[in-house]
Amino acid sequence: MSTNPENPSTSDHPDRFVRLPVDRLVLAVSAALALAFILWGILDNKGLASVSGDALAWVIKSFGWLFVLASTGFVVLAVVLACSRFGRIRLGRDDERPEFRTVSWVTMMFSAGMGIGLMFYGVAEPLSHLSTPPLGLAEPNSQESAQLAIQYSFFHWAFHPWAMYAVIGLALAYFSFRHGRANLISSTFFPLLGKRSEGGAGRAIDSFAILATLFGSATSLGLGALQINSGLNQLYDVPKSTPVAICIIALLTLAFIVSAVSGVHRGVQYLSNLNMVLAVALLFFLFVVGPTVFILSTFTESAGDYLYQIVPMSFRAGAFGGQDWLGGWTIFYWAWWMSWTPFVGAFIARISRGRTIREFVFGVVLAPSVVTFVWFSILGGISINLQLGGTDLAGALERGQETALFELLRQYPWFAVTALIVVILVAFFFISGADAASLVMAMLSCRGCREPRTLVTIFWGVMTGAVAGILLLAGGLSALQTLCILAAFPFMFVMIGAAVSLVKELRNEPDPAPRPGRRKVAPTLEEYDDEALTPTPNGTAPASRTPVG
Repeated sequence: MSTNPENPSTSDHPDRFVRLPVDRLVLAVSAALALAFILWGILDNKGLASVSGDALAWVIKSFGWLFVLASTGFVVLAVVLACSRFGRIRLGRDDERPEFRTVSWVTMMFSAGMGIGLMFYGVAEPLSHLSTPPLGLAEPNSQESAQLAIQYSFFHWAFHPWAMYAVIGLALAYFSFRHGRANLISSTFFPLLGKRSEGGAGRAIDSFAILATLFGSATSLGLGALQINSGLNQLYDVPKSTPVAICIIALLTLAFIVSAVSGVHRGVQYLSNLNMVLAVALLFFLFVVGPTVFILSTFTESAGDYLYQIVPMSFRAGAFGGQDWLGGWTIFYWAWWMSWTPFVGAFIARISRGRTIREFVFGVVLAPSVVTFVWFSILGGISINLQLGGTDLAGALERGQETALFELLRQYPWFAVTALIVVILVAFFFISGADAASLVMAMLSCRGCREPRTLVTIFWGVMTGAVAGILLLAGGLSALQTLCILAAFPFMFVMIGAAVSLVKELRNEPDPAPRPGRRKVAPTLEEYDDEALTPTPNGTAPASRTPVG
């Protein structure tokens, strides 16, 4: 393992760091572009919506296939890395152990990774697929469309997004903790670019990463604000409107700035653990009072369908029809996850020091995917059961996707309590997700420092809230989706380059030491110095002989 003594932000000890100065060029470029976007949205939000809509149509038509191919490639790469000899490589010193307990590790990455999205789409997506089956593969509101609804919900939220996070997070953790490089996206390009990764090319990569993070996290905040507004409307008759949603964004922005400046060990960890407790309580309640047997059957059958159909689903690019549906769902999701990979990947890397590559990949991909299966089996299964049984949840969906979950809760006891829990959950997911995003953008602006300057963290927190508000003014949900895809498009090429660079560097790693208890292969005579005669029968050198190297 190599170290870089010139980079004090990545010392061998996980808690020892030196505050590095701000990278003024990266901060200036990314901040100027973000401020220009905000100014454009304030002065001409209709023009912003029109231009971004045209750009989106071009990206989906010309490069939709690449989004599909790249996302599948990350899944394959993650599996190969975990199952190969590289799986035993530790992200840090060979004797290092994880910084966080496994439960806290999983809850933190899950909260940062997709908490708000699951709350927003947990009911809305299966209901949408039920009435408008994916790619026209079934009749609307039929048993076949119900089956496809859960299957595609699994597809959009399980292995593919978490594989993207895993590959980029692994690249960051490997180069940072194994090779002592700064915790920057550009650092992953050293095997390809050499010293240029620390110059202009590297700064351009980090600026792309900041902008992708900004728009991806702003999309999540916009969705969260819409859902909180809907919950407050149903609980306390608070008007549903864009100004109210923007006020919610402003209040919660202050909250996540306070959380972000408190650091990972306090703010993010505590909020993530509390989120998971509340989410489990809500799911357990619905599992008990809802159609329990149907939920269990849905989980079993849909998981099997998903695993059986994952290959054909992964390669559908709309060549023979259905491109509009793919653009609104699958490609939007792949772009959304890609725009999140800089901050989710960097955040997961930040909390994963000391884990092996195999443990990292399986933990990042499998644990959240199982939670996703349970989540959609309960929320999606209940909503489909109610809709096919005669309850008009689709009507609530037409009034806004953010209202669907609350309409489902109305069908069961204690609506006021469960709806309030949902509002609190979304608010906490809002805070923890934006917390991680602003922290990572600050890290990218401060040369990868693990504890960036407070003022830079606050600046990016304010900018994230401002962009979310501008997107709501420019067209609500459609504007959020549009800018998310456009921001992810250039960063997709950065992700591909980082993956290639990671594989190139891993191939230079020596074979990891055998695991305890495994018989060591007997060395050849050439492995010993000139004084060596023969190895002993158990494959080790005599006490007076020393192997070369």
